[in-house]
Amino acid sequence: MEYVLSEMIDKVMTARASQRPLYLQGGGTKQFYGEAMPPLPNGSLLDISPFQGVVNYQPSELVITARAGTPLAEIEALLAEKRQMLAFEPPRFGPASTIGGCVATGLSGPRRMQAGALRDFVLGATLLDASGTILRFGGEVMKNVAGYDISRLLAGSMGIFGPMLEVSIKVAPMPLVEETLMLEVSEAEALQRFNAWRSKPLPISATSWLQEAGKGVLRVRVSGSDPAIASARRAIGGERLTDEQAGEFWNAMRDQTHPWFQSRPLWRVAVPPTTPALGLGDTLIEWNGGLRWVAGTHDADTIRSKASAHGGHAMLYRYEGTAQVPVFHPVSAAVRVISQRLKQELDPTGMFNPGRLFREF
Repeated sequence: MEYVLSEMIDKVMTARASQRPLYLQGGGTKQFYGEAMPPLPNGSLLDISPFQGVVNYQPSELVITARAGTPLAEIEALLAEKRQMLAFEPPRFGPASTIGGCVATGLSGPRRMQAGALRDFVLGATLLDASGTILRFGGEVMKNVAGYDISRLLAGSMGIFGPMLEVSIKVAPMPLVEETLMLEVSEAEALQRFNAWRSKPLPISATSWLQEAGKGVLRVRVSGSDPAIASARRAIGGERLTDEQAGEFWNAMRDQTHPWFQSRPLWRVAVPPTTPALGLGDTLIEWNGGLRWVAGTHDADTIRSKASAHGGHAMLYRYEGTAQVPVFHPVSAAVRVISQRLKQELDPTGMFNPGRLFREF
């Protein structure tokens, strides 16, 4: 790995000397996400995928440290041997998906509503800056607060601050038991139930509501001990799916292979869970009401105004061709200033992934 790291540093130094952009890529499974990457003749590509391998795994400490190019499948297989998991269920998008790409995009899956977002699990990270210097932030334990905020800022940064070399992630035990219950309800009724369930100690780990064959179908996954599952079953009701049916459905939701995610354009609208129906047409609801996937052509100002009115934000998640509007929801002036200052500190020439997160830099 020393040779691979040396090559990466050489490429960074060459790109800086030639004043050309350097675009970062791991497994290439998330190239669709964010602002489009310009044609490579305008810059060069830094492939992170060869820099892989688990550096440290302490099952008793619930933490794993791996190089950024390590395949996500390898990490999950290692964790599964100890009945542990990545609690935020990152979308895999394919076998080439890497842990570095997961952190760079910051995406979480169905269990996010119960466990928390990906950034909540990032304990530390190692970064290569524009001068070829290796910087270390955070550590491998929650008590280590040195640089902890920087580590979290790298989650969802789309590589604009530089290539991540290593990342330390807090892991979690797998649940003892899981079941999925299915009910036929309208969108309004599903949102009402979400509100009612939030006030009860129910072990809900994932929810999904969508229209199927003209009917509103709500699926609820519960995770925990046998007594907790039995109690949840009585409170929620509905039909219990087989383990095979449940596994197939939640994997399709997590990896976004469900037919719904083939819609173009597709908006990702994050709002407080108590938000009523947005009235934007075809909608898939996750995270107990906190995530709304909206299909179809919508005016960007309209959909973003609706999201903002409820304290949320809207992203143009999937699109064909060139996006005519900024892909990400405009951020506040304060957040933009912080991002610009950090970018200036770590990448003063602006060569890492320009335009992939903010069109301006």
